[in-house]
Amino acid sequence: MKGVAITEHGGPEVLQYGDWSDPQPGEGEALIRVRACALNHLDLWLRRGIPAYRLSLPHIPGSDVAGEILSLPDDKGPFQIGQKVIVNPNLTCGSCRACRDGEDSQCDSFGIFGAKTWGGYAELARVPVRNLIPMPENLTFEEAAAFPLTFLTAWHMLHSRGRIRAGEWVLVWAAGSGVGSAAVQIAKLSGALVIATVGSEQKVEKAQTLGADFTLLHSREDVVQQVRAITEGRGVDLVVDHIGQQTMPQSLQVLAKGGRIVTCGATTGPSATFDIRFLFSRQLSIIGSMMGRTSELMTIVDLVGQRKLKPVLSDVLPLQQAAQAHRLMESRSFFGKLVLVVESD
Repeated sequence: MKGVAITEHGGPEVLQYGDWSDPQPGEGEALIRVRACALNHLDLWLRRGIPAYRLSLPHIPGSDVAGEILSLPDDKGPFQIGQKVIVNPNLTCGSCRACRDGEDSQCDSFGIFGAKTWGGYAELARVPVRNLIPMPENLTFEEAAAFPLTFLTAWHMLHSRGRIRAGEWVLVWAAGSGVGSAAVQIAKLSGALVIATVGSEQKVEKAQTLGADFTLLHSREDVVQQVRAITEGRGVDLVVDHIGQQTMPQSLQVLAKGGRIVTCGATTGPSATFDIRFLFSRQLSIIGSMMGRTSELMTIVDLVGQRKLKPVLSDVLPLQQAAQAHRLMESRSFFGKLVLVVESD
């Protein structure tokens, strides 16, 4: 099969397009023809090399996949050959206590499709049948690949971890990112008042289109000061922070008393310093969040199918241009999701 693999750790140039061995489905696995695969920051970290995933190279990344079923095991369940499907990126054992409780991302052997296994930067992918989700009929493959991981992450942050309530003020950092563009929509659908930040003027209108009530340029404006002004000095109830080191001090400062930060990432660095006295005197909470539950993803798929939540496509590129897609992601000059399309011969 044709595919793009990480051949060594480094810059986008280490992504090699070529011929790779066809995946061989094992017990309980299906073979799918990949039609589209979206990029995530995880792809960049895998390419650069991170301790959490010590890859055996070459490695084909890609966690957000949409395609068609080519083969199924004998016990195929409700699926059919040729059916259009989305891949649930949560890889779990299905039997530990966390799995039995429905807490997928707390599984003893949790992993992410495309990181723990070969993923969707290829014509073919093998996927556990239990990770297949029927694709809504009204979506294109590009749209279907553009939402699972980031929308699941944002939903789990806002609902399961952040306990969002209607009428609350929510600050979403970097609304032009995958998680950010999803969080703005989910927060608004939940009845919140949403303040979004973006890095350039070109992204302001796009954030407002997604539902942001106020949009701030974090590259130019004093976000803390502006948030205080917007909320008449009170601050926000909930902050969605996937930036990390660069934004965490400001995230704490914009919180109202009793407010909470939910964090799922550290794209600008893993360390943050803050005054502990500020944390306890205002009774603030910092909450970690990782991926989400399959039950949540099923809810999201239903809402996307109803167009109550919308995948945000920035650029669609052919698989052969995966390296260019990585460069574009690193430049941050995009809004929404970057998607690779796979055209088989």
